[in-house]
Amino acid sequence: MALNRTTLNREAYRALRQAILGRKIPPGQKLVVRVLAEELGLSPTPVKEALSALEREGLVVAVPHRGYFVLEPTLEDVREIYTLREVLEGLAARLAVENNGRGLLRKLERLFARQAQAAEAGDLEAYGDLDLAFHRTLWEAAGSRRLLATAETIDGQIRLLINSSAAIPGRLPQSRTEHQAVLEAVRAKNPEAAEAAMRAHVRNAGRALELFLSGKRRAQ
Repeated sequence: MALNRTTLNREAYRALRQAILGRKIPPGQKLVVRVLAEELGLSPTPVKEALSALEREGLVVAVPHRGYFVLEPTLEDVREIYTLREVLEGLAARLAVENNGRGLLRKLERLFARQAQAAEAGDLEAYGDLDLAFHRTLWEAAGSRRLLATAETIDGQIRLLINSSAAIPGRLPQSRTEHQAVLEAVRAKNPEAAEAAMRAHVRNAGRALELFLSGKRRAQ
């Protein structure tokens, strides 16, 4: 049975999103519809629609008269996204503890343990998935539909930046320590401490990325 158009669009979207987030297609690379269609074994139409969806998500940038490119975060992008993340995720952590979500601590502990395994194996892609899952668990436990919807609009950009941050020398162990502080606040059922720990974690990740990008700019 032939796949319908919606299924093909979804297939193209998932394949391209996974390739971008897994850094198989690096930041800044041009995305040529014809080439991608051939690689995916699809016609150009679902690939074009997938690229439009990825542009709305902020993972792809459309440059007039030049085409589509994978987002290459600038210092301004990092500052804007991490300023928003700090407030949003701090609130999510506080609300999650206040709601005393069922099974929240156990979920976070399992994810934290799996992160340790990924870090030891040097698997940054798996670590990025688990890092975002740790944060998403708190978004969902916050019990706010609007907060969750807002977080999901920048979900892809957060994942892309998490992967970039984890690749910075020395950042991954620090990130693990910061996650542990969040976990301890949840275990202590202290919403203020959870918010403070999460805000510090996001702020530190943002600063590390800013320093990393500033160094790359000076080296160019």
